[in-house]
Amino acid sequence: MLNRNRYLRQLAAVTSIALVAACGTLDTGSSADKGPIVVGTTSAPSTLDPAASWDGSWELFRNIYQTLLSYPSGAVSPQPDAAAKCGFTDGTNSVYRCELRPDMKFSDGDPLDASAVKYSVDRIRRIGVPGGPAGLLGSLERVQVLGRRDVVFRLNKPDATFPLVLATPAMSIVDPDDYPANAVREGDKAVGSGPYRLRSYTEGRQAELVRNEHYDGFARRKNDAVTIRYFQDSAQLVEALRKGKIDVTYRGLAASDVVALQNQGTRKDIQLIDGAGTEISYLVFNPKDPWAAKPAVRHAIAQVVDRPAIAHKIYRDTVDPLYSMVPAGLAGHTTGYFDEYGTPSPAKARRILHDAGIDRRVPLTLWYTTDRYGSETAPEFAELKRQLDGSGLFTVTLRSRPWKTYEAGYRAGEYPVFGRGWFPDFPDAENFIAPFVGERNALGTPYPAPRITDVLLPASRGVRDRGAVVEEFEEAQKILVDDARLLPLWQGRQYVAANEEISGAERTLDPSTIMMMWELDRKTSW
Repeated sequence: MLNRNRYLRQLAAVTSIALVAACGTLDTGSSADKGPIVVGTTSAPSTLDPAASWDGSWELFRNIYQTLLSYPSGAVSPQPDAAAKCGFTDGTNSVYRCELRPDMKFSDGDPLDASAVKYSVDRIRRIGVPGGPAGLLGSLERVQVLGRRDVVFRLNKPDATFPLVLATPAMSIVDPDDYPANAVREGDKAVGSGPYRLRSYTEGRQAELVRNEHYDGFARRKNDAVTIRYFQDSAQLVEALRKGKIDVTYRGLAASDVVALQNQGTRKDIQLIDGAGTEISYLVFNPKDPWAAKPAVRHAIAQVVDRPAIAHKIYRDTVDPLYSMVPAGLAGHTTGYFDEYGTPSPAKARRILHDAGIDRRVPLTLWYTTDRYGSETAPEFAELKRQLDGSGLFTVTLRSRPWKTYEAGYRAGEYPVFGRGWFPDFPDAENFIAPFVGERNALGTPYPAPRITDVLLPASRGVRDRGAVVEEFEEAQKILVDDARLLPLWQGRQYVAANEEISGAERTLDPSTIMMMWELDRKTSW
C-alpha cells in the first residue's frame, strides 16, 4: 500500500546510501587534470531549442542555457541567476520585474541584455510548438524592456507562480542573432549563457560540455568539462559505469540495477545516492477514441489497476503507488483515487460497465514509448495488460514507438490510451494539474475543465503563500478523479550512481530533479 508518511520535506535534499567506505580524500575543486566527467543517462534531448521543448531536454538546457531565476544547490525557492534581482512590484501579483546582472554575455561573446530576454520569451509564444512550453505562459500579457538591464513581465491575471515559471529551463535565454524569431532552430548547435557551452552534440549519442568563460551567475563550477553519453537502457548504463567508461549515471537506472547496487555488500567502488523525487507516471485517455471516451470504461480501468503490484513486481519497491496527480510531499496532495476506488476489484469494475450498458469485453490499445522512461516501461505495460485482460472485462493490445515518433503520435491524437511520465517544471501542486487541462496542454489532448482552469487555478495563483491554497488543489483533484481522464500510477525517487572518485553527486539535483552538472568533482588521495 501507499506509504503516506514518505513526504518530501526538503525537495532539494538528498540522502546518500552508505555504500562507500571513504578513504582519505581531498576535494581539489577541479577535474581538468583527468579530463571531462562523463555522465550517462537514458534521457536524450528531443531538441536543442528551448522554444520547442516541454520535456526531458531541460536536463541539458539547465547546464548550457541560463534563466533569470534558478535553484542553487539546496534551495527550495528560485533565486536570481542571470538576474541580479527580481520581484513583484504591485500588490496583486500582476507585474514582475527583473534587473539583469551588468555586462552579461552569451557563450559566443554577444551581449545578453533585456532585449534578448524579451526576444527569448516572445518567440516561445510566437512559434507556439504544439505541446511546447508556450503552455507555461498563459498568464503573460506582454514583456516590456526598460533600458539594457531591466525587463518587466505584465500579466493578464494575478499569478504568484510566475517566478517559478521563469526558473524553468523552458525560459532559457537565447541569442537573438542565432535563433530565428518565427521558427525552431534546427541542427546540432546551441548558444546560451549557462555554466557550460555546448562544444559538440551527436543526436542520441553524446553532448560535450566545456566551461563557458563568459558565464556570470550563481553556479560555482567544480569541474571544467562534462560529457553526457546517451544510452538505450539501464543495463548498458550500469555496464559502462562498472567498466569505468562513465563516471556518473543519471536518469534511467532500472529497478533491478538500483536493488543490485543497494545490495552490493562489501563492494566499495560505486556509490548510490537516493534522492527525494516528484516524478510521476500516469495514463492518458483520449476522448476522441470511442471506447476511451466513455467515462464508465475509464472508471472501470481505475477500479481494476493494481498500483502496489506494479510498484512491487516491476519496480522492486523503488517507486510508490500514487493515487493523485499531485505527488506526496507537496501541499495539496490527496489520495483521491484510493478514496474513490479502494483496493482493485474486477467485480466492482464489472458493475460499473454493466450499469453503463457495456456487457462485452472492451477492446483497448495501450501505447508506450520504448526509450524515454526507463527499462521497466515495457514490463509495466505488460503488467497493466495482464491485470486488465485478467479481469475478463478488457482485451488489451500493446503498441510502442521510440520517443520522437511517439511524441508526434500522441500530439496528433493517434493513441486511445497512452503512458506518460512527468518531471515537474517547478515544485508546486499547480504544476501537476495546470499542464494537463485546458485546450492547450502538455499532452496535445484537449481536456476542458472549466472549474479548474477558470476558477480554482486563478484563485490559487493570487496567493503567494502556497500552503494557503490547499483547498483549491484538493477540489481540483476531486474533479480529476471524477473525470478519470488521467490515471496516476506511481511516484518515483531519483537515483544517482557514481564511481568512488566522484564527489558532489548528492548536491546535483535541483527541486525538479534536474542535474546541475557543475556540482560534480573528482577526489584525489591525501
